[in-house]
Amino acid sequence: MAHSVGIKDVARAAGVSVGTVSNVINRPDTVASETRARVQSAIDRLGYVRSESARQLRAGRSRIMGLLVLDMGNPFFVDVARGAERKARDAGLGVMVCNSAQSAGEEADYLSLFAEQRVRGVLLTPADATGRNIETFRRHGIPFVLVDRVAEGTTECSVSVDDVAGGALAVRHLVDAGHRSIAYVSGPPGLNQVSDRRQGAVRALAEAGLGPDALRELPTERLDVAAGRDAGARLLGLADRPTAVFCANDLLALGVLQAMFAAGVSVPDDLAIVGYDDIEFAAAAAVPLTSVRQPAVTMGALAAELLLEETEADAARHEHRRVVLQPELVVRSSSLPTR
Repeated sequence: MAHSVGIKDVARAAGVSVGTVSNVINRPDTVASETRARVQSAIDRLGYVRSESARQLRAGRSRIMGLLVLDMGNPFFVDVARGAERKARDAGLGVMVCNSAQSAGEEADYLSLFAEQRVRGVLLTPADATGRNIETFRRHGIPFVLVDRVAEGTTECSVSVDDVAGGALAVRHLVDAGHRSIAYVSGPPGLNQVSDRRQGAVRALAEAGLGPDALRELPTERLDVAAGRDAGARLLGLADRPTAVFCANDLLALGVLQAMFAAGVSVPDDLAIVGYDDIEFAAAAAVPLTSVRQPAVTMGALAAELLLEETEADAARHEHRRVVLQPELVVRSSSLPTR
């Protein structure tokens, strides 16, 4: 096993003390230029890399920000990560991205890992609907910001989209197109985003003089394409099949679209489909997908900005804020009748 070059090796090669090497690395202006050049030459020759983790432990200040999301297989969360990473990089920090896979147990494990690594702070899209994981993590005193979730009942910062407004946008569009029977492929009922989008859908129906019975909910255990295909199969089996479907995210909508294609059902003539998130694949689908757009990159960047603000030197003056962004409906072929 190769020997790891340490600070003592550099000191020996340069003919100086360990303290002098440390000063060259951390306070170069305190060392004479000739000595500094000799030490730097030894560092370059030996290939010495300082232990950043050890330095961080001594300083009690990590240069890593944690990001824990529901599903990194969903391009929406990839965009959130992009926004957070850009803001963190500008501040000289790195981002440790982890995927809870919509599991409260895996979320708890990763939050424990973040605490062990003493990360600077955490950006979190919670998977645990009970809030117990957040309560446990709060005891470590590590700042965190909720992403894609309103900070209900907490004092922490949050950055989210008005999902009630988004659900209303989707269903109002379908009602305006003449649909009076709409399915909602909803995802896990414990997720706030899912229930908020349903609330918006019911609100739009009420505005149109339609009761909640006009919305038939098809819950799924996950928010992925496979769950959408399964929901599409259930939809096909209904005797009084709705004429339109609103899906809690685009992956579900793409799965429903696949199921309709396989069954020979025409989209949008026999069934209109609206998704949510407006991921890149939505516009590239065989039938371009109407979707409620969330500003995912902006969401990630704003969340990182709030976290950095809280963890900087002036954290005492930091005020927790709840930032709520507005969604936008992007209309494409999947909800526009062709005949």
